[in-house]
Amino acid sequence: MRVLITGAAGFLGSHLCKRLLQEDHQVIGMDNFITGNPQNLAPLSSQEGFSFIRHDVSNFIFVPGKLDAVMHFASPASPNPNSPYGYVNLPIQTMKAGALGTHNTLGVAMAHQARFLLASTSEIYGDPLEHPQVESYWGHVDPIGPRSVYDEAKRFAEALTMAYHRFHGLDTRVVRIFNTYGPNMHVDDGRVVPNFIKQALQGEPLTIYGDGSQTRSFTYVDDLIEGIYRLLLSDCHEPVNIGNPREMTIMQFAEHVQKIAGTSLTIEQKPLPQDDPKVRQPDITKAREILGWEPQVPFEEGIVETMKFFKKKLGL
Repeated sequence: MRVLITGAAGFLGSHLCKRLLQEDHQVIGMDNFITGNPQNLAPLSSQEGFSFIRHDVSNFIFVPGKLDAVMHFASPASPNPNSPYGYVNLPIQTMKAGALGTHNTLGVAMAHQARFLLASTSEIYGDPLEHPQVESYWGHVDPIGPRSVYDEAKRFAEALTMAYHRFHGLDTRVVRIFNTYGPNMHVDDGRVVPNFIKQALQGEPLTIYGDGSQTRSFTYVDDLIEGIYRLLLSDCHEPVNIGNPREMTIMQFAEHVQKIAGTSLTIEQKPLPQDDPKVRQPDITKAREILGWEPQVPFEEGIVETMKFFKKKLGL
């Protein structure tokens, strides 16, 4: 296939580009580098079958030649207000990527009669009242809070994608991505995995927001990309959760990182951000039944690989 991937220089986009090239597909990467890192694409730049267009997806998109698939991954994704890459600090760009960007990428898919895959998120469930979260759950979201620029942009993107599927008959896919970690994350991303790893490697206190009792479910990036690739090749048009159902508290996660890093660091507690979800755990029954997918990489193994990447980036 010849595939357009927006957000190609981002954490997930770069891994997706690599995977599709490994499967002998042609890949056109697109990014404006607001949060994407050009270094993530450097190893791919010389590969046969890869090309790149620097472009903001909130503007009209034109791609010459035939396309078989469009995968829309362009968006800021970190909720941390202390990170330069956090969507709280890029609210308008985030809304545009989710709304105008989805409209424009759907338009490209329509023009080429290409398959379309939207990168959505577990954040569409908000601070959930149902646990674990199944795809049929509608969510519990603050529509005007600081996180709403991301949550509502993705909810709109899902609605628009399904509208194109129902009204135009476009061949669409929607993946709801749960917390993912691994190489190619920004060192200053601000999310809990890069925060803890960076702090542990530099011997700094681990920052926990709230009392650390809130839960997350962490998926290693290779597992996530495998699930997304299977979804792309499937015939499923409805949203599908891709994530690891192994749930742990943030405090437990901090203890794991300390153990793996071989350190005993102090914990620094800060106030819990507004609308921070108390629980997060995917129900992956649908992914198991339709895609034959479930995570394979043990958490401890994935964290070790991620630490190796961070050590190199930090020059340690």
